[in-house]
Formats: sequence, C-alpha cells, structure tokens
Amino acid sequence: MKNTQRQGWGPGEQAEQHYLIQPRALAGGGDVRHVSEFLRASGWRVKAKAGGGSLLMESPDRTVRVGYDPYNLPGGWTLHGRTQGPGGQWWAHLGQQAPVEIVAGLTDALTHPRPAHAPNVWAPLERQGWRTRFVGENYTATSADGTAWVQYHRSGNGGAMWWAGAQDQQGTGWTARLSPSTPMHVVQAFAAALAHPDPLMRPRGRVPLSAQIRTWSVSVTPSQLSAWQQARITAARAATWARNSARHTRPRTTARPHAPYGGLRTHR
Repeated sequence: MKNTQRQGWGPGEQAEQHYLIQPRALAGGGDVRHVSEFLRASGWRVKAKAGGGSLLMESPDRTVRVGYDPYNLPGGWTLHGRTQGPGGQWWAHLGQQAPVEIVAGLTDALTHPRPAHAPNVWAPLERQGWRTRFVGENYTATSADGTAWVQYHRSGNGGAMWWAGAQDQQGTGWTARLSPSTPMHVVQAFAAALAHPDPLMRPRGRVPLSAQIRTWSVSVTPSQLSAWQQARITAARAATWARNSARHTRPRTTARPHAPYGGLRTHR
C-alpha cells in the first residue's frame, strides 16, 4: 500500500501564519470548540447542535447547561446552573466577542470540584497588577492598560451581580454578567483567565481591527495546532477518569443494614 502525503499535513506540511495578540481580552471570540471539546471530554453531553455554530451542552449531573448562540440577540454564551443552599440557581452571560480562552476559564472550572477554601476573586487580578478600588458602592478592578475590568455591582434596588468585560477606545469589545449566586470558584477562575498575561493566538483574517492591540506574527503547522488541542482534551479525559475512579473506590461511610433484634430465626 502506497503512503500518500496530504497537502498541508505531516512532514511536508506548510506552516500557516497566525498572530499572537495582547491584551488577550481584545483578541476576539475564537474557535468555540476550545470550550465544547473540553466539556465533551469531561463527560458533558451535547443536548442540541444546530447549524451555524449554535450549541447546548449539559453537565453529567444535569445541574448546569452551557449554550452558545451566535445569532439571536444578545447572542454569545449563556450558562444556567442549580446549587444547593441559598440562591438555588445561578446564571451567567458572556458576549459573543469574549475570547473562548477566557470563557473556558469559567467553563473548565465547572468540571472541577469545589475547593475546600473560600476563593478570592480579586487575588488573581491583583497579582497581575490590576487596580482595585471602590466606585460608589461598587468594588472594581481595572487592568493596567484600562481595557478590561471586573466589578461587583450593586444596584439601587438592592440587587447585585458580577459585571466584567473589555473595550477598546473605539468602543469595540464585550461584556459579561454573572449572578451573585454564581459559585465563587467559577468567578475566580474567570477572573484569572481574564487577567492572565499570556497573549492569545488567532489565524490570519481573524485578528480584530483595534488600535489598542499588539500583534506578533508566528508560523504554525497544522500538526502543532492539533497537538495543542489534543493535549487539552487528553488532560480533561485524565482528570475525569481520576475523579470517577476516586468516586468508585471511596470507602463505605454508612453502616450496612442489619437485622433487628430477634429478627433471625433458627430451625430446629
């Protein structure tokens, strides 16, 4: 059998031009599969997948749904979840231009167990030099270049929510709104992904037109892109396997049922 070499793949593949973009918050939406394939590898189910990129996924325990709609206003990412205790339900919405790597900071955290310690949403922002301050009754953190923010917003009627996003001087950008009952480790993971210093990569033709971004041209082969994507999926599968194994091998913590006194009879 002859070995055939596909054009643009393998040893003779052609490198493709991509761009590294900073700040990452203004890198544009990106490939939705960065989010969906990680969730799928973590055991999430695809509930609906329509033409044109719409998507709806559900967690294994059916307590959280993640949807993406690029068309119907307001569009973008929508999350709905149920929790035990006060509040009961939570929600989040992120605009369509929110980079998928930042969205993944939030959705990846949904696949992890809640930490034992109380998360601090502001800590990852402060570590990256974000400025925190009170603006009225709202506590706000702003990136050093002023393009991105996270705010715990209180309204006049006593309501509250997390409000975040990014915007350039031309007004182009995106916003995110998260209910105050959103699990804190999820909000913290979102903040950490938003403030991460590493640039994001986009292919040629997908670089936003913004005077506030900096770009570097890089050459990337299809096999490199595939390997990076596969490493993320493999990590999700390994973590899921480890969690399931730990759950099935957990020692029994409740006593076995026993017969009541006098309930056993002997035959003569």
